[in-house]
Amino acid sequence: MRPIDAEAVVPMLAVSVLMLRRDAPELEVFIQHRVSTMDFAPGAVVFPGGRVDNADYVAGAAGVLDEAVLERHVHAWRHTVAGSNGEEALLELSAVLLAAAIREVGEETGAAIAASELLPWANWVTPPGGPKRFDTYFYLVIVGPSVVPRHQTTEANASHWRPVRKVLDEAAAGNLQLLRPTYVLLKDLASFDDAQDIVDSGRPINPR
Repeated sequence: MRPIDAEAVVPMLAVSVLMLRRDAPELEVFIQHRVSTMDFAPGAVVFPGGRVDNADYVAGAAGVLDEAVLERHVHAWRHTVAGSNGEEALLELSAVLLAAAIREVGEETGAAIAASELLPWANWVTPPGGPKRFDTYFYLVIVGPSVVPRHQTTEANASHWRPVRKVLDEAAAGNLQLLRPTYVLLKDLASFDDAQDIVDSGRPINPR
């Protein structure tokens, strides 16, 4: 078998959703603890998400999204690889990414999230050098008490709400493993006073 040319590995499209709880006493995020047998990020704390599947392309093409919602996503992702092939291609891919985010949240937490609730938040690309790379589009969603996510994925051994600052404190103490994007995104969230400030921040998205 020929060895893998790590420099030639093309990043796979992926999505990840930071779910925040509305009106919580302090900012809380829904996290998952990946099982130690996973071939990517074993044992790490992650957010619901995963690779973009063929079904997401079908759903993205078939879905009818509010024009204002779709334009917001096109504007947000314009500096990413998704925006490198022109606005028409970005328009189509934005719908696919939204479909993937909604599907992943439903599959992994049982929660139903609407496209209009998803806020584009960040884009991270795995650097060259490994056998598996991802071009991950992160979304943020603020959920009310009627949305009750639960643990229902075999890729993790536990899923639950946790205060953002508590996750960072436990990681600093060596009790939790955070990937670099997870750590940076949580640090970003910890700088806000409440969920509404996050929604109103209007921060630009540049690939990292």
